[in-house]
Amino acid sequence: MKEIPSPDKWFKEAKESENARLCGMFLLHNGTVRETAKAKVRLGDENTREVKGMYFSSDEEKVNAAISGAYAMPGIYYVRVWLNEGELKTGDDIMFVLVGGDIRPHVVDALQRLVAEIKTNCVIEKEIY
Repeated sequence: MKEIPSPDKWFKEAKESENARLCGMFLLHNGTVRETAKAKVRLGDENTREVKGMYFSSDEEKVNAAISGAYAMPGIYYVRVWLNEGELKTGDDIMFVLVGGDIRPHVVDALQRLVAEIKTNCVIEKEIY
C-alpha cells in the first residue's frame, strides 16, 4: 500500500500551478474499497458475498496515456492522478484523481471520462471475499 496523498496539499499545488489562472474549477475523485461486490452494484447480482478487500495494481504507461487524453479534452488545464497498489482492505483509498479546467461541464466530463478510462483499461482490481 502506498502513502496516501493530502487532498489539501494537492489543491494548494494545483492553485499554484502554471495553468491555475485558466481554471475556474477543480474537482477531486477519491475512490475507496467498498464492501459491496462490483457484480452487485454494477450488474444487480444479489447472490454476492461481502467484500473484505481487494488486490489492486495499475499499468503506468496506460495511466499516462489516459492522463494525456484528459489534457486533450476541451478546457482541461490540470490533471493529477494517484493510484494505490497491493492488498487493500474495505475503506482504503484506491485512487485520487484531480482535474482542473475552465468551466464546470468540461471538468465534470473530463473527470468522469478519466476515471472511467482508468478503471476500465489501466487497473486490475480483484475483490477479496
